[in-house]
Amino acid sequence: MQAQLEELKILNRDQLAKRWQECFGVPAPNLTRSTLLRQAIAWHLQTQALGGLSLAERRQIQSGITRPSTQPSIGTRLIRVWQDQTHQITVLEDGYLYQDKRWKSLSAIAKYITGTPWSGPVFFGLKKAK
Repeated sequence: MQAQLEELKILNRDQLAKRWQECFGVPAPNLTRSTLLRQAIAWHLQTQALGGLSLAERRQIQSGITRPSTQPSIGTRLIRVWQDQTHQITVLEDGYLYQDKRWKSLSAIAKYITGTPWSGPVFFGLKKAK
C-alpha cells in the first residue's frame, strides 16, 4: 500500500482520473482538482487495506445526524494557559494525565488549576460555554 500511496504523488491529473475510475467505478468529476482526487484515492486505498468506517459510523452518516464529540482522541495533548502558567494534559484511554498524575475528568483538573468549579471541556476549549 505504501508504494501505491507514493505513486499517487507523481501522477498527473489525467492519470489520477484514470485511477479514480478504477477505484470508484465512475469517471472523476470534471472540475475536481488533482489534490482532491489524490486524497480520495489514497483514502480508498487505505480503507481497502486497513478497513473503513465502523457500522455505527456508517449508520450515523446515512442518517444525516452528526454529533460533535467533545472527547479528544487518545494521545491528544491539551494545553491551557491560566494566570501565566501553561498546563499540559495528555488524553489517556481511561482518563487524563496531568502533572504525572492520572485524573478521571477534565473538570477535576480544571477545578484543581483554578480553585473553582469549571466544565473541563469548556476550560480546555473543547466546547463553548452556554
